[in-house]
Amino acid sequence: MACVGVFVAYLPVTSVSVSLPAIQRALDASTSQLSWVSDAFVLPMAALILTAGVFGDVHGRKKVYQAGLALSGLGALVALCAPSVEVLWIGQALAGLGAAALLPTTLALISHAVPDPRERGKFIGLWATSLMAALALGPVISGTLLGHVAWRWIFLLPIPAALLAMACAAKLLTDSRAPGSRRLDRPGQFTAALAITALVYGIIEGGATSFTDPAVMVALSTAVVGAVAFVLVERASSSPMLDLTLFRSPAFTATTLIAMISFLGLIGFFFALSLYFGMVQQLSTLDAAWRLLMVTMVPLVLGAPVGRLMHRVSPRLLIPGGLLVTSAALLSLTDIDADTSFGSLAWRLALLGFGLAFVITPMTATAVSAVPFQQAGMAAAGNNAFRQVGGALGPAILGALLSTRAVDALPGHLADAGVTGRTAQQVTAVAEHDGIGAVGGLDLGADTPRVLGALSEAFLDGLHLCLVVAAVLTLLAAAVGALLLRRPGRTASVVAGGSAPSAVPVGSGTGE
Repeated sequence: MACVGVFVAYLPVTSVSVSLPAIQRALDASTSQLSWVSDAFVLPMAALILTAGVFGDVHGRKKVYQAGLALSGLGALVALCAPSVEVLWIGQALAGLGAAALLPTTLALISHAVPDPRERGKFIGLWATSLMAALALGPVISGTLLGHVAWRWIFLLPIPAALLAMACAAKLLTDSRAPGSRRLDRPGQFTAALAITALVYGIIEGGATSFTDPAVMVALSTAVVGAVAFVLVERASSSPMLDLTLFRSPAFTATTLIAMISFLGLIGFFFALSLYFGMVQQLSTLDAAWRLLMVTMVPLVLGAPVGRLMHRVSPRLLIPGGLLVTSAALLSLTDIDADTSFGSLAWRLALLGFGLAFVITPMTATAVSAVPFQQAGMAAAGNNAFRQVGGALGPAILGALLSTRAVDALPGHLADAGVTGRTAQQVTAVAEHDGIGAVGGLDLGADTPRVLGALSEAFLDGLHLCLVVAAVLTLLAAAVGALLLRRPGRTASVVAGGSAPSAVPVGSGTGE
């Protein structure tokens, strides 16, 4: 049931992203409106994961699990019937709330059902495999549907999947709560949601307009104030939403930082790569989906074997090693151009997926196993929250870098292509005001092919910069893992200030 839950939660992530061009045409949405179709899902997921983890610990994980499924199905239904982009935002936001409830709850269900950390690694491997399956199948399903029916039918599958999972969960799952007298931490929930929401909003709007815009500066200042307030509130709380003593564990600290840094780079890379397939190579949604499948299929196949491998190889070797391979794969992509063949791309994308396979499962299992059994839900929620914040910031930050670099390079490439004078000024003005995507819609007569060629070259300059930045971020995550995971650290029981059954030194190579 945990695998089904995380599949339902993650299915909208890639299925919607590859469908954005079709949604834009159907709803006549502007670029900024379109960006919020994805962000409306990510923002509540990032902001409320911690809160959902607490609700599960206090009120019962089965209840929160079923509520998450219900919200995911309801959000898909609203999106399926959406007459406008604003209603689509509402549907995506409801689905994001459902994902926020499902992500920490599914991991906590596994921890409750499998208290032995050595055995738990195998099941978390299956959980990670289900996550990657959703990411892999989403674009293929959307690409297939968009070739035959309207865009809104991409939201159909989550509805019966959620209903069926709810019916099965009612019979198969037993409820569980965190041991002890944990209570809802309303000040912590408010300050965390405020800080994350303001940060993500500020970065997204800053990338779309300017970071000196007053609204953006207010949002980022609010994020800083909210983060400081959250730390102060949690330190003073008798029942904190995120016990800051968890960060005394080097393994938990490392995996949390790795989750945020690596997903910032990788999700941002996926965003840029999708644009490359559409704007530069002019591929259909389904053709782009098959290429993205090269990245997601390898972790899908290797998820369970890597979970078993954790019994023999320490996460301090698996995680940094996987990140190094991922960084190498990103750097290998920096020479791609408009004519790069599928065969030339395939091995590099597969190498990227190979590296990710040795990061996702060990990272999640280590975060959960590095803390006492009774704090597994809190640890899972914390790790997922930082991961989603990184995933939300990735497209905004790397998208802003790509756009800025491409716009700066466009005049030079126009001159190289022989496009000068008023036409060059018109193209440059459109790119600066409406974004590089708007240039592709211009009808410039005989100059159109040369303008599109210059646009592709400018886009590639921005893409290569994004690849380098993503590779550097991944190397930074590997350095964090090498520095913190190499230390045996304390046992989970010491982190809690008490005793925990089967506590093993973190990083001992047992899967902890």
